[in-house]
Amino acid sequence: MRQIAREQRHGYTAIRKALASAEHEPYTLTEPKPAPKLGPYKDKVNALLAEEAKLPRKQRYTTHKIYELMQAEGYGGSESNLRRYIGKQRRELRQPAVFIPLSYEPGRDAQVDWGEAEAIMDGVQETVQLFVMRLCYSRRIFVMAFPRQKQEAFFTGHAEAFRFFDGIPETITYDNLMAAVKKVLQGRSRQEQERFITFRSHYLFASRFCNAGQGHEKGGVEHGVKYVRQNYLVPLPHVRDYAELNAWLREKCLADDVRQVDRQPQPIGVMWAEEQSLLRPLPATDFPSYSSREVTMNRYGQVVFETNRYSVPAHKAQKQLTLRAYPFRVEILNGLEVIAAHQRCYGRQEDILNPLHYLPLLAQRPGAFEHAQPLRQWRESWPPLYDELLRQLKGQQGELKAVREFVQILQLHNEFDADLVQTAITEAVSEGIPHLSGVLFCLNRLLDPTPEPKSLGRLPQPHLEHVGQAAPSMAQYDRLLGRVTA
Repeated sequence: MRQIAREQRHGYTAIRKALASAEHEPYTLTEPKPAPKLGPYKDKVNALLAEEAKLPRKQRYTTHKIYELMQAEGYGGSESNLRRYIGKQRRELRQPAVFIPLSYEPGRDAQVDWGEAEAIMDGVQETVQLFVMRLCYSRRIFVMAFPRQKQEAFFTGHAEAFRFFDGIPETITYDNLMAAVKKVLQGRSRQEQERFITFRSHYLFASRFCNAGQGHEKGGVEHGVKYVRQNYLVPLPHVRDYAELNAWLREKCLADDVRQVDRQPQPIGVMWAEEQSLLRPLPATDFPSYSSREVTMNRYGQVVFETNRYSVPAHKAQKQLTLRAYPFRVEILNGLEVIAAHQRCYGRQEDILNPLHYLPLLAQRPGAFEHAQPLRQWRESWPPLYDELLRQLKGQQGELKAVREFVQILQLHNEFDADLVQTAITEAVSEGIPHLSGVLFCLNRLLDPTPEPKSLGRLPQPHLEHVGQAAPSMAQYDRLLGRVTA
């Protein structure tokens, strides 16, 4: 051993340890390193860290706050040195998280959660809200994207998930989200939102809520949100709108049926087929997933919802109306009649105007045509041929009369498909009849075209094949005219 120590230039003790065991022993301090600046303050820092356990989770000491308190006590060391010590102490004080493994019966339980993700929508990167429901037994996932976490989106997500699973679980577990919970009471008791109670009564399932700040109690769906983000939405999908994005997500959910979750006996699709027969049946009708409120129409024929203004048809305008807000559309009602429908806007202080709503007013006030905001917005996207039709109308008759007739032509959009009206205008202009009667003529021709004559082709009767081949006999005509002679 002394010879090895001399040759390898290591101490005798190190050689003895190497011969005794091939395993490397970690270096351990025989006594703590001296800390001349921090040492006198360690007990005070430890006392503050022990006090943290009794403080509210969001109002505990930060490392910088402890540094400021120690400076006031006379500490002259660096903040980085204090930060390393506090991190080490917190790791030692922290209890390791230990959870109980759970198992579920088929058809009994599901979990719901929201998550955020990014998607490229119409060329712009946007943050979308993901509604995720996960069946606890089969691990089957349903996901749907919405612009906001509104209650109407919450209900729509449930209804679509129930259709996707072809059934309803007995109990669904949630966080204490505002769409369902009005007030958190003692223990697991909750005062639920009235509309959520009505929603549950319609679909006949029970609700269960996690303890406050204990989201791990529905860890299955939280893992599901993470799985969806990392596997369905990487790389970022490029879509036109939410309809295309949700169709994409649905296909991903269906394709996931072939996956076998770790420690599950069968793939997701096989286990769901076993679970589906034990789910509650779907009701005959869906729950109306909208929020409703009374609105007042302003003098511009608009109603305001979430700072945005939506137009109302001029010929059906009423002062007091009802607005129904769905996740992706807005309906305006006069009593039970839906008089207007718009795509829902999630911006602020925007005008969502349907130009067709203002055409009856423009027919009465043609002088406002050039400056009418709804028409100016429409003119940015309508075919150039519309402007050509208006130009020719103005060449045939006076300015105001031409505008009135042009507005009557535009009103055809209320009754017929836009592509059909555009084709009729194109034919009317090309055939030299650029006026209302000409457009109506072309439109009627498109709706009821004259059938083209069709050839009968060769007759299949063999006994008539000789017809038309032999020269006719004049004697037959003589008999017809009574000129037959004996």
